[in-house]
Amino acid sequence: MTKRPALRFLGAAGTVTGSRFLVETGGGRLLVDCGLFQGWKNLRRLNWRPLGVRPSTLDAVLLTHAHLDHSGWLPRLVKEGYAGPIHATAATIALCGILLPDSGHLQEKDAELANREGFSRHHPALPLYTAEDARRVLPRFSTHDFERAFSPLPGVEARFRRAGHILGAAMVELAVAGRRILFTGDIGRLHDPVMAPPAPPEEAEVLVIESTYGDRLHGDDDPQSVLADHVIGTVRAGGTVVVPAFAVGRAQLLLYHLHRLKTDGRIPADLPIFLDSPMAIDASAIFCRFQDEHRLSASECRAVCGVATYVRDREASAALDTDPRPKVIISAAGMATGGRVLHHLKRYLPDHRSLVLFTGFQAGGTRGRKLLEGAREIRIHGRDVPVRARVAVLDMLSAHADRAELLAWCRRFPRPPRRTFVVHGEPAASDALRHALEHELGWPEVIVPLHGERVAL
Repeated sequence: MTKRPALRFLGAAGTVTGSRFLVETGGGRLLVDCGLFQGWKNLRRLNWRPLGVRPSTLDAVLLTHAHLDHSGWLPRLVKEGYAGPIHATAATIALCGILLPDSGHLQEKDAELANREGFSRHHPALPLYTAEDARRVLPRFSTHDFERAFSPLPGVEARFRRAGHILGAAMVELAVAGRRILFTGDIGRLHDPVMAPPAPPEEAEVLVIESTYGDRLHGDDDPQSVLADHVIGTVRAGGTVVVPAFAVGRAQLLLYHLHRLKTDGRIPADLPIFLDSPMAIDASAIFCRFQDEHRLSASECRAVCGVATYVRDREASAALDTDPRPKVIISAAGMATGGRVLHHLKRYLPDHRSLVLFTGFQAGGTRGRKLLEGAREIRIHGRDVPVRARVAVLDMLSAHADRAELLAWCRRFPRPPRRTFVVHGEPAASDALRHALEHELGWPEVIVPLHGERVAL
């Protein structure tokens, strides 16, 4: 008798991070995504807990894309005994080659700083994994083209479909035991100026869909006009614009808009713009390398990435905080959870002339979310930093489809999935999308699963 396949939600259930979905079949076990939990402390603590299944019992991992909330637990998975392949697209693998070692490096540095300044409750503070742990993951990657079927397990056929969102981002389609299961990963914008749109859906009995913006719209404001207003207002006040940006995707989109604004004369041609993130710099080079993944020509890509001065070494990064000129500093991490941007925030948050400009979703519990909610001070490196700078967000720069775009994409299914699981969203967002799918589209069974829940398919 064939074992009925099952699905377990080991992450991104009831929260917007930690994407991890276990598929169990008669042929073995595979994991779709292996992400870090981010945001609230009670979520971050899950990164230190066992996966929920012994990593050595897994046969395959399929990765939707390279963002750390989807890929960032891979070094820990391998460290704890996983020895199988990791299937992904070529661009995803290239990006993981910079993202994962950088994540390990930052965690090592954060642990060193905590031990040196004594602000951790753990003695000694340890990194979740090291850069070397991350590099051990890279030989395990196996490259697959979009739309080309492969078999990660006996009796399972898989296919990567374009998701938009960022370079290499894919939906994972599985055919197992006569059922077609589709994991959307993160769905991109339908009319993104840089990235191509997500592929239209085909038949699926089971759908696992993200809901980051399941209860919100991005709005119709022109992003270049809003960005120009923010930049000009700050420059005239003599301040600095600090942009915490995701190194992969958002940083390149921001460079695109800044390039257009300079070209059109809407911001000063001589305004200094700095990309202070070695990872974002490397990601920009990969962006230009994978020409078929986005809408820009080779010459446009070079011009866009050339609008900023690249800052690689720490001394040059530190010098930005003593430079009195009005300027734009783009630095990671995008939710101000770590990285070089923290040093810039310590310098410019107390400056009433300056602006901290976020470029997308900020998970609950992150410094970014606290700043957007009006925090008067923020704790950085064990010290409270007063907030006197202006704080704003450009939601329209998000790489995620909003509620209307998610529903528009779902309406393109030839027929509704038999069962739909709404994941990768905060509770209100996931439930709002569930309600819309049931009541606006009339879909038959739509569920917001619980963390750790197991369902037979």
